[in-house]
Amino acid sequence: MRGPFLLGRLMFGGYFILSGINHFMKTQELAQYAAAKKVPKPDAAVKLTGAVLIAGGTSILLGIKPRLGAAAIVGFLAGVSPVMHDFWKQEQPEMRMNDMINFTKNMALAGGAIALMGLEEPWPASVAPQPSVRTQAKRMLRQSIAA
Repeated sequence: MRGPFLLGRLMFGGYFILSGINHFMKTQELAQYAAAKKVPKPDAAVKLTGAVLIAGGTSILLGIKPRLGAAAIVGFLAGVSPVMHDFWKQEQPEMRMNDMINFTKNMALAGGAIALMGLEEPWPASVAPQPSVRTQAKRMLRQSIAA
């Protein structure tokens, strides 16, 4: 399981890191789109969300406080998706379909991030220090007693 989990983390975290970098590389274009959606201070909003994406993606990719990183991703997706991809408001069928695809994709990504929040830390192959054998044994004992 370690290999597939690590590969999935690299892909999932990397996706958000690249998206965050894109927010900084294309701030003007993204801010224009955000302004069209009536987002207040669109330039600052694009930069702030870019920073959240990079921080959350890096956290997941490296396994450093990944629950917080996943929570940042969920917060971003839950906050931005209904505003930026409001397909239910679109009159044109092409725009409605495009926004619906992006909205549902974001909800699926949020579901993946929520699932990652349920995993016990530290994650395998993380940059974060791994618990000692003694700490692992205590955790296993507590879990067996609780079950």
